[in-house]
Amino acid sequence: MADSSTDHASSPTSQTPNNEAATTLLDFEPAVEAFFADVVEGLSGERKSLPCKYFYDEHGSQLFDQICELEEYYPTRTELQIMRRHAGHIAQQIGEGAMLVEYGSGSSTKTRLLLDHLPAPAAYVPVDISREHLALTAEKLRRAYPGLEVLPVCADFTEPFDLPESSTPPTHNAVYFPGSTIGNFEPAAARRMLSQIVDLCGCGGGLLIGVDLRKDAATLEAAYDDRLGVTADFNLNLLARINRELDGGFDLDLFEHRARYDEQRGRVEMSLVSLADQTVAVRDQTFDFARGEAIHTEYSHKYTVEGFAGLAAGAGLNLHEHWTDDDGRFAVLHLVVDAPPKA
Repeated sequence: MADSSTDHASSPTSQTPNNEAATTLLDFEPAVEAFFADVVEGLSGERKSLPCKYFYDEHGSQLFDQICELEEYYPTRTELQIMRRHAGHIAQQIGEGAMLVEYGSGSSTKTRLLLDHLPAPAAYVPVDISREHLALTAEKLRRAYPGLEVLPVCADFTEPFDLPESSTPPTHNAVYFPGSTIGNFEPAAARRMLSQIVDLCGCGGGLLIGVDLRKDAATLEAAYDDRLGVTADFNLNLLARINRELDGGFDLDLFEHRARYDEQRGRVEMSLVSLADQTVAVRDQTFDFARGEAIHTEYSHKYTVEGFAGLAAGAGLNLHEHWTDDDGRFAVLHLVVDAPPKA
């Protein structure tokens, strides 16, 4: 995940021009110092926050995979239903010869449905912030699709990053952004993110994206605060990661997971709430928490199809086609770049 403000190494683990050796991994993982700087900035603000991109270390990625299997967490299985029903048609809309670039690839379950139908892809480029999880997933996909060049990139896809070169020149770039992760961004940031995708794809490229649709508060809050406490563990793991990697002093028993739906803003707000007045050290920095004070960790915005299409149009993406489940809870949208990317 390339961040131009920090110094990151690009270190492929091996070379795979014919896809017969171990999978190459282009590494732009954020440096530890960038993590520390983001933590200090977030916890020094009047309203404390931590970037949700740091959820996904190896353990966090494993916990999220567990979340996706929970009864309350409908987005994953609903998006899977849409992909199982329409993957053939969706793949035809993406077209032949594409370099498929997946943002936040995770375990790539939905991706396999797409790859099974995609006509003659030039390469598959999974992009994820968790290096270990990404390398494992990429190697599994390379073995499952021996004729496909798999070129993983460990990068922060919220920032511009370089694509690897494939052995077969692609006819166009197609970004796959499943899982409704776009909902983590406030609308202005989401538009900037979509503009970066336009720049990456270029004229003739496109975006296939999962978007969670608006629904009742009870369903949404249950999805982000499950009765087994897996989402709570996922949220608290962010503090545990600070302890592990940044010499933090968080007592996880003194923070509580909370998820609330703000109907006016159309978003679930996830936070960690201090259960006592306390002071926490992270390296040489200290942060004071009052009892009941929250650390904001994630937004999850919900959209209508029309509302998201309007947002994307402002970034230079035009809605080509969309698919929803029978209950209208989730949508997969295919958007295309019809004009040259912005300078």
